[in-house]
This record gives sequence, C-alpha cells and structure tokens, in this order.
Amino acid sequence: MRILQENYTLDKILESQRLSLGIDFNSYKNHCYRVFNFCLAFCKENSEGIVLKVSIAAAFHDLGIWANKTYDYIEPSKQLVREYLSKIDKENLSEEIENMIENHHKLSKYKANPGWLVEPFRRADWVDISMGRIKFGLPSAFISEVKSRFPNAGFHKLLTTLTIRQFKTHPFNPLPMIKL
Repeated sequence: MRILQENYTLDKILESQRLSLGIDFNSYKNHCYRVFNFCLAFCKENSEGIVLKVSIAAAFHDLGIWANKTYDYIEPSKQLVREYLSKIDKENLSEEIENMIENHHKLSKYKANPGWLVEPFRRADWVDISMGRIKFGLPSAFISEVKSRFPNAGFHKLLTTLTIRQFKTHPFNPLPMIKL
C-alpha cells in the first residue's frame, strides 16, 4: 500500500482554512492525511476522481469545529463543502461527499449506496479516531507507517478536551456527530 504524503487539493483547502484552524492546523492536517491514506487503502482503485473526492471529504469532514466554533459540526462542515464544490464547479460531487461527511462517525456499516466512498471513508476515520485499534483489515504495519509520517500532534487530546467541554454544556447530547 502506497502512502501519499502530499495532495494538492487537500493542501490547498487546508491552507485556505489556516486562520480558522489556528494552533490546531498541524494536528488537523495530519488527521486529514491519515484519514485520506487509510481511505485510499480501502479503495479497490485510486483513480483521479476517487483521490479528488477523498481529498475534499478529508479536508472538510471536521472543519466545522473550527470554522463555526461548534462541536455539533456535521451540518456546518457539509455547508462548507457545498460552498467549496459550487466555487470549483463540482456540484455533481456534493451528494456523495456530503454523505461521506454525514456518516463518518456512523457506528454501523453504511449500506445505502455501496458504490460510493462513504463506507471506506467511515472506516478510515474510525481507524484514526481509535488510534489504529480498529483496523477493518488494514495491516498494522501500514497503520503504523501512516501514523509515523503524520504524527498525532495533539489531535486526540484536542478531541478529548472538546468532548469533555461538550459533555459539561450539553450532558444529554455529548457526541452530536455519532450516528447509529
């Protein structure tokens, strides 16, 4: 499995959000690259179209946390990607990429459109969020290599802090992004 260390689209989107991301820029960028690489590893092919969709979804999937300053970030992230796709005349990708964002924390398998990249993307995010404990068949050596090339840089600590803050302010909805 090949590890991609750079992607023009992913880098360009993240760079455009550098101000919003602030001190979390590197930790979020590394998270995006880990998810990007894990997702591509789950795909049977890595055509230009697949790489484009995965890079866009990776960049935007959690971005609402920073851009909209909310832990209930799925809808804001989808809105950001919708605006981006409109700006680059790729609205035709919106439904699939929005579903990738909508379902990336889904606990059960996504079955609605098996040809879409939603399920590989969901699995990729769970591999990263679990710090490689959940593998979905990816080799441990590959996961370790991706993690070493794109270090955590405090991302999981940040998620823990945000989750605790959300729990204190919204005890009955501590994880609004989780779907069954």
